[in-house]
Amino acid sequence: MQTKSVAVFCGSKSGKNPVYEKHAIELGDLIAACGIQLIYGGGNIGLMGALANSVLAKGGKVTGVIPKVLIEGERQHKSLTELVISENMHARKKMMYELSDAAIILPGGYGTLDEFFEMITWNQLNIHNKKIYLLNSEGYYAHLVFHLRQMEKEGFLYDPFESRVKICSTPSEIINQLP
Repeated sequence: MQTKSVAVFCGSKSGKNPVYEKHAIELGDLIAACGIQLIYGGGNIGLMGALANSVLAKGGKVTGVIPKVLIEGERQHKSLTELVISENMHARKKMMYELSDAAIILPGGYGTLDEFFEMITWNQLNIHNKKIYLLNSEGYYAHLVFHLRQMEKEGFLYDPFESRVKICSTPSEIINQLP
């Protein structure tokens, strides 16, 4: 199956390390160059905004999915190919999963981790079988990966977590692994 759309979960802030935004822009450029549609959270700030603007600048298609409650707070992007307003956060995540063929996790905060863990949990429960890629920009997720390995080591996972999540260091590494 060729990837036609990808959900990207990332921060509505840019973080302190400039590489996070650099990777978001690189990923956006690559997504557009490959003709893949971006599905993301619908905001115009932080890594979300950098990613969407990058895809749009290269002529790519971008669908934002934003819940009613975040329309003002996340400053919805006004120049997207399509903006879908969901009833709530759970509906947003579900819609993003349904619209995408794979998921990419960039650096982010609580919301990004929530989206990552729901995505991997649903994968484990066979609710979906989408590939999940974790962009470990300059080691941002190193502690999380260590903890996931600890969960596996201590017998709390049903299978090796890396059978469900591919850890990558660069946006091109992710794009090269997409089916």
